Amino acid sequence: MNSRQWLKVMMAAAIACSGWSAMAQAYPTKPITMVVPFPPGGVADTVGRPVAEAMSRHLKQSIVVENKGGAGGGIGMAQVAKSKGDGYTLLMSLSSLVVLPEAARILQQTPLYETRQLKPIARFTADPTVLVVRADSPWKTYAEFMAYAKTNPGRISFGSSGNYGTMHVPMEQLKAATSSFMLHVPYTGAGPAVLSLLGGQIEALSTGPASVKQHIASGRLRALAHWGEGRLASMPEVPSFKELGVPIQYSQWSGMFVPADTPPAVVDALRQAARFAAQDARAVAALTSAGTSFMYQDAPDFERFVQADAKDMGALVKRIGKVD
Repeated sequence: MNSRQWLKVMMAAAIACSGWSAMAQAYPTKPITMVVPFPPGGVADTVGRPVAEAMSRHLKQSIVVENKGGAGGGIGMAQVAKSKGDGYTLLMSLSSLVVLPEAARILQQTPLYETRQLKPIARFTADPTVLVVRADSPWKTYAEFMAYAKTNPGRISFGSSGNYGTMHVPMEQLKAATSSFMLHVPYTGAGPAVLSLLGGQIEALSTGPASVKQHIASGRLRALAHWGEGRLASMPEVPSFKELGVPIQYSQWSGMFVPADTPPAVVDALRQAARFAAQDARAVAALTSAGTSFMYQDAPDFERFVQADAKDMGALVKRIGKVD
């Protein structure tokens, strides 16, 4: 590279940096959309709304939550992945984000998006999923539930937010670990699946505590076990599968992403707003009342976490294989 070419490169870099700086100083100048790729009532929605409200106070600009369900979350995730990287379209996603591209390949389909199209901003929560049934069901313990499942193959139906989603994968783990067969009924999100459980259309499901805590507290649902390590602070009476001798574990995390080409200055502004939200008293109280709590990770740590989880979940989906 000669001196003239080098000068052009340096001038282009300076212009880009000054452009990013100007954008950061101006950003945001209009309302921001936070896409939640599931219907209302699920974990992403429960976390997304108080986070959006707190971030809007920090950024001094409104953040509008847009629920866009479909394809187990893939429709909304793809929408953000293909959006303009200007900081005005955010994604509040669950851990199914790293699973769906690999699941599409197993089904010999073209993925709606690739994880490399999205840049991690922050992780907010990371909860093990909980196995729940209606309180008026005949199963008061996990042992009773599994005994029935094994002697009545296919008689227990469980709901999910879609094939290979965060409610489906842990149930496939359970089926494989116990050599049992239960019927999978996919919905468009956790909210509709929980409503179907309450209404008697299905018998069980696995979901994050925030989706079901209020129904457990009201006496309508019963938690039988969870996919975590030890006892949960929000449900200390519920045993883990490891305690029960079933060697399975699964965590449902929630986190915020933007399109991969979002300028660094805008990413930094959003990181600051996300940190503010994770420490905000209103947001903390909202999550606590819903049965979860912040387990915050800033962008660098969250990016490494996503890469590791994508590797682990990709291997798990391959073991599950093709499902109907």
